[in-house]
Amino acid sequence: MSCTAVKRLTRQLRNFRLAAFALVLFVLNAAAFSSAQATFTNLFDFNGTDGSNPQYVYLVQGTDGQLYGTADGGGNNSDGSVYKITTTGSTFTPLWSFCTLTNCADGAFPYGGLVLAPNGNFYGTASELGLDTEGACDTGIYGCGTIFEITPAGVLTVLHTFTGPDGFEPYANLTLGTDGNLYGTTLYGGNISASGCSGIGCGTVFKVTLPAKGTPKFTSLYSFPGSQAPNGQNPFGRLFQGSNGNFYGTTLDGGASCCGTVFEITPAGKLTTLYSFSSIPPNPYFPYGGIIQGTDGSFYGTTAEGGTNGYGAVYKLVGKKLTTLYNFCQLTNCADGNYPYGGLIQATDGNLYGTTGFGGPSEGTVFQITPEGALTTLYTFCPEPGCADGSGPLGDLLQATDGNFYGTTVQGGVSGALGTIFSVSTGLGPFVQSISSSGKVGATVTILGTNLTGSTAVNFGAGPATFKVNSTGTAITTSVPAGATTGPINVVMPSGTLAGNAAFKVVPQNKAFTPSSGPVGTVVTITGVSLTQATKVTFGGVAATSFTVNSDTQVTATVPSGAKTGKIVISTPGGSAPSAKSFTVT
Repeated sequence: MSCTAVKRLTRQLRNFRLAAFALVLFVLNAAAFSSAQATFTNLFDFNGTDGSNPQYVYLVQGTDGQLYGTADGGGNNSDGSVYKITTTGSTFTPLWSFCTLTNCADGAFPYGGLVLAPNGNFYGTASELGLDTEGACDTGIYGCGTIFEITPAGVLTVLHTFTGPDGFEPYANLTLGTDGNLYGTTLYGGNISASGCSGIGCGTVFKVTLPAKGTPKFTSLYSFPGSQAPNGQNPFGRLFQGSNGNFYGTTLDGGASCCGTVFEITPAGKLTTLYSFSSIPPNPYFPYGGIIQGTDGSFYGTTAEGGTNGYGAVYKLVGKKLTTLYNFCQLTNCADGNYPYGGLIQATDGNLYGTTGFGGPSEGTVFQITPEGALTTLYTFCPEPGCADGSGPLGDLLQATDGNFYGTTVQGGVSGALGTIFSVSTGLGPFVQSISSSGKVGATVTILGTNLTGSTAVNFGAGPATFKVNSTGTAITTSVPAGATTGPINVVMPSGTLAGNAAFKVVPQNKAFTPSSGPVGTVVTITGVSLTQATKVTFGGVAATSFTVNSDTQVTATVPSGAKTGKIVISTPGGSAPSAKSFTVT
């Protein structure tokens, strides 16, 4: 697929099957559907003025317990909106309509959703418009898009306006890195002279630094080089930060073959292609969704097409070896679904969850799949004429801290085929989740949850912390305590303990060492913070063969044979801590 073809396809997807879905919708009273596997509830129907047709939206939970998202159409100006909704669907609040600012300086058509930062605000992108004074995007017909910040109260600030060389049409969600910065991609833009990109570039990777004070800083990290290079082009899905600190993503096009890639990119912008998709049967190809790393260290994703039956697949990537876990449309009338445009999430039960945009045999499905590839269809959309429950779920799911799954459909609902917000309950219990995934002792941490009022303790491993629950009982503010260890954060309630859904990494600190020099065999005492879980000590890059953890603040290590003058680095599951000064090997 050429860059021009990708551009044409994504334009068409903006009005995703509008003609095919132009049905007379019947108002159905039934709002929930139960099966042996799940309970489905239609929470909200868009009516146009509050937004419409949310496509690749990933909902996010705020500190107030509500869900925040975007719709790429509708709103006061028909250019998209930002909203929040309670998890029961009882209250829906529009927050912003795009193209509100003069000359649409705030942008339009926010296809990706939002990401929550530790400051409690949300960040997202609008795929077009903004003040495109140079007319660099689409020969001036469209602006290049924007990056914005919006508060829970709906105050929006434009942080960056794309101009073309720095990116054009950001489609995917932003990703919050462990360094506190935002990372994202644009579908086009970058090197406008790249071959096979129709003069508009083949896409970029970027970073936005969020300082505690002052103006955010935008940095271009990588520009995809075009169809003649093996590195792919047109990144569409959101980035995922792996356990090694690097980011992983997919491109929709290019690579060694025709049909997209999986790539790894460092926070500094060094990109490595891990896998190139091929359209030769039975290979899966066209990964619209991003890729995630499971708790087993493997990577998992979906492709919208290809596979044995040509209707998309779920795959697993270990190193550079890809294995197809499931080929869609295996069942009669594609009852298991087809064309999964969204990516996957891993839930608290260890299984993977996602959606298919079509099939089932009607208009899409919600599914569960084990890491081994056993798939269960949890819900099939549009079981009745009119699709009052929604149709075409294209985005990723969210597992909120109440244990339930939430998502959107691009069409259907009782308001005139303008899309819905839904929930799916499989009986998974509540949990807690930290907004930030790592921090040093003393760092402020906000923990999301449900019904947290009455909490009696917050523990970072063996380290108990002081804390405060907010007025709605949906968030806890605390700080990383001395003695904290890397692992899930646990909140103790009168009814039991709520476990964190992921490990919080306690970043080690290497403060000082003595002596400052010595020959091989010298015993060096290293002092710092969060050293209990030390797994490795190196001298100038050479691993010490012997070291002892004396306490959380002290490690002794013996200078190894072959050691070189250089930094002493202590590694733990929370990261690596280099010394400020070098140790001199005499």
